[in-house]
Amino acid sequence: MKKLHLIIILIISISTFAQTANNLNNRNKSKKESVYANQIDSVMAKSYERGLFNGNVLVAKNNKIIYQKSFGFTDETKQTLLNKKSIFNIGSIAKEFNAVSIMILVERGLLDLDDPISKFNLGLPKWSEKVTIRHLINYASGIPRIENGLIAPKNDEEAWKILRSNDSLLFEPGTSYRYDNGNVFLQRRIIEKVTGMSFEEFVSKNIIKPLKMTNSVFDPKSGYKNRTSSYDMDNVRCPEMQFISGWLWVDINDLYKWIEALNSNRLISKESFQTLLNNPYAKDEGGSLGRYFEKEELQRHNGVSYKFESIFLNDLKNNITIILVSNTLNRVWDLGHIIHKLMLGKEYKIPKKSIYQAIRKEAVNDVNKAIETYYLLKKNSKNEYSFENPGELNKLGYELLRLGKNNESITIFKLATKEFPKDANLFDSLGEAYFTNKQYDLALESYKKAIGLGGTNGNAKKMIEKIEQEMSK
Repeated sequence: MKKLHLIIILIISISTFAQTANNLNNRNKSKKESVYANQIDSVMAKSYERGLFNGNVLVAKNNKIIYQKSFGFTDETKQTLLNKKSIFNIGSIAKEFNAVSIMILVERGLLDLDDPISKFNLGLPKWSEKVTIRHLINYASGIPRIENGLIAPKNDEEAWKILRSNDSLLFEPGTSYRYDNGNVFLQRRIIEKVTGMSFEEFVSKNIIKPLKMTNSVFDPKSGYKNRTSSYDMDNVRCPEMQFISGWLWVDINDLYKWIEALNSNRLISKESFQTLLNNPYAKDEGGSLGRYFEKEELQRHNGVSYKFESIFLNDLKNNITIILVSNTLNRVWDLGHIIHKLMLGKEYKIPKKSIYQAIRKEAVNDVNKAIETYYLLKKNSKNEYSFENPGELNKLGYELLRLGKNNESITIFKLATKEFPKDANLFDSLGEAYFTNKQYDLALESYKKAIGLGGTNGNAKKMIEKIEQEMSK
């Protein structure tokens, strides 16, 4: 009897100890999450204060949301604050929905990734016999481009016309990589052919409803409930998107549900997920689910549409998810990586004020005045602004180039190369500005300098060949 009594006491003691240890572990975990949340909030609040972010942010660790907050406004009037139900155009991230839909159909035996797209009787030229679905989901198809710079089809009919009227491929399928929305367009049309329903209907039935993505909607018009509008740094609304159909707008919680569903294989198998993560034709370019860094087990995807910009980092190794959605095209890329470093216990810095934002308006009107302001700020406020980031001047130079202000663009790129004399990319950019201005000798000089500094992944070499061809005419 005494033995039984001792055993019971021992069992109770072990149980109590285990419960105490578990409670202590939970408290420590909760405390750590609280520390993360406070650090993230400090980064985001300071970034908002410096005009570097307007949007929503969500961070999860071990499948639990540890930080979520909204910063700023739904549109340029600044009358309505963002909230967690605000829906955003997530740009290229929305392309994931057609890719996963393709894999759902593959798993159901209704498609094979190596099916030629001619199989689906889409009325395309003979090149469709060479192009497979696998090529489409990896942007390795070589199909004719439906976009040319800023010129893009305004609807599906225009996209069909471009694809059906071009008889030649850009390259043999599977031999190169070209990121173009024609691949996305054809994926969506194939889904419709196979299922007998619209792409939007298929996604709604097989993805949105099962995942309870209750606040997601395709191609919402201005004025739709909870819809945001993009605006620029001068608080001017940007033009609405006129493009091919099938773009899903989401709130940040619905986007998190989507990422979690793929991580837990609720929609497609782990094998299918890996198929979409790994691009066999261009490993360093990424595929339908963005870029995948195999060693780190990190998926990163970002999307841009006018001034909308979004990014998520899906760290599978450390079970961390970071999502930022914005409607003012600002620093979501940098902030996403900063939060990731923070979560991994690595050193990070809160972004400084943007020198690009500080001088861009002056640069458009009087580039010499802008350069005066640049040096004045560098003298008096060097520690407040991002003078150490070459991307700031590079971005400004390209903005001027897009506006047709070629000479002003050259002036800014010259300033950039002076400030960062060992940056090959800036000399490449200066070369492009000279080339656009038909100053071929100076363009050649800049591209050769870029190669001397290490090159720009072959672009400078290609441009030198192109310039030499122009000069020989």
